[in-house]
Amino acid sequence: MFVAFVPVFGDSTFTNLSEPDQIRTFHEVTSKIRCICIPSITIKSCSFNNCTVSAKLKIFIENRIAKGESAQVIINKMVHGFGEEALQDPVIQKFVEAGNTGMANSVVYGFGENILATPDSTWINLSLAFAGALGILFIYLYIKRKGPETSELSSTHSAKKEEDSFHKYLSEIEEKQK
Repeated sequence: MFVAFVPVFGDSTFTNLSEPDQIRTFHEVTSKIRCICIPSITIKSCSFNNCTVSAKLKIFIENRIAKGESAQVIINKMVHGFGEEALQDPVIQKFVEAGNTGMANSVVYGFGENILATPDSTWINLSLAFAGALGILFIYLYIKRKGPETSELSSTHSAKKEEDSFHKYLSEIEEKQK
């Protein structure tokens, strides 16, 4: 019986937007912005339960999309700032009311280039290099252990052992005949 495993990928974030173009824009933006709490993942992959700041930023992004801003405009403004008019957004107003002026200022003046989710392949490359070096080392040790001189030595040794065993068997037979 043959069983095929097919990976299924789904969008890992929820949106209140209903228009297909707006939803596509939302997914494009959230896949290019880092999570505030866990910067190694995109805001799209961030769970509402674990990171309330990112959850609120997703709502802010939805608000910007509903106003007609494109994905590139929103991403650019996340880097360089939305300006003072962003303070009119209910999400940013809640940041200010809660005393989180740092987050409000980052939205108004921009988060900088570090907000962009860029894949960091350093660890992947180091892991591959380490695995390759380890594989070469194991191959070298295996060949060294099973080299031709080792097989000749072991075959000579096993032949001598068989011959000794045979002579011992013959001597036992001779003793029994006496």
